[in-house]
Amino acid sequence: MIVANEKIDEQKLKNATDIILQLQKEMPKYIARGSGPFLAAVYDQNGRLIAKTANSVVGEKCSHNHAEMNVIKAAEKALDTYDLSEYNLSLYVTSEPCMMCIGGIMWSGIKAVYYGVPSKRVEEITGFDEGFKPDWLNEFKKRGITVYGNIAQQEGERVLEEYVQSGHIVYQPER
Repeated sequence: MIVANEKIDEQKLKNATDIILQLQKEMPKYIARGSGPFLAAVYDQNGRLIAKTANSVVGEKCSHNHAEMNVIKAAEKALDTYDLSEYNLSLYVTSEPCMMCIGGIMWSGIKAVYYGVPSKRVEEITGFDEGFKPDWLNEFKKRGITVYGNIAQQEGERVLEEYVQSGHIVYQPER
């Protein structure tokens, strides 16, 4: 079931579904290059792709190189700014942002977030600890950031399951 922090706009949902399905379809090629299993893209209000990147934590040996953090950095570089707010950008990602990425999104100036697989399912499939996120949809709404989630969830779950079953590393700090 789709979740959102505003009344669902069918056109926004259709556009987000198309983009997230495309990201899910592309994810295996990124995984084959050592990335993954998450992919994110930033688009402007006219539908122009600004940046697209995958998770590169393992390959680059950097715990904060999640897809969302990488794509925000790439968008800032592409637009030569540290404040994306004036560009009215939307971030699309194959799975719900984790605790760290929520902070990065909030401080970047991104205006909307559309995600695929919810955190609960990411944790069940991969074992990755998504972190605590108390009422983040409403907190984003208070800050003027639109969120739609659980988009193309089954397709995204399939990608995550294939990633885990193929023996790829799911990074996790020791507790």
